[in-house]
Amino acid sequence: VFSEDLHASLYFVNASLQEVVFASTTGTVVPCPAAGIPPVTLRWYLATGEEIYDVPGIRHVHPNGTLQIFPFPPSSFNNLIHDNTYYCTAENPSGKIRSQDVHIKAVLREPYTVRVEDQKAMRGNVAVFKCIIPSSVEAYITVVSWEKDTVSLVS
Repeated sequence: VFSEDLHASLYFVNASLQEVVFASTTGTVVPCPAAGIPPVTLRWYLATGEEIYDVPGIRHVHPNGTLQIFPFPPSSFNNLIHDNTYYCTAENPSGKIRSQDVHIKAVLREPYTVRVEDQKAMRGNVAVFKCIIPSSVEAYITVVSWEKDTVSLVS
């Protein structure tokens, strides 16, 4: 054992991040959760193993290992960048470690309408109404009440 080996390390600081969901109007930053002594070289990859590269104004990896995805209009949505699985690696003379996968998903900020599907029922029978939510936002919307003419309906 060499004396310099006793002072080398490579570790994860906080490796619990598994999913990042962000609004297309705000963008996001995702730190690589690794560190070490001596300082580490941090790199980001797609889940396929392909090292990612900077795309000016769209995606950037900072020298400190933070992955930044910039705000973008809905027309610039790209699955490869805005809805994909990434991981980072940290490397120094101690070795190389890989983070767990992190799914990064952009939610497009654009107008949408929630509506009620028309139903027909005979007087005295039960009618079941369904709230129709566009699939692009369905996972992020929860129906909390129903109203008729701005008056809340209580079951």
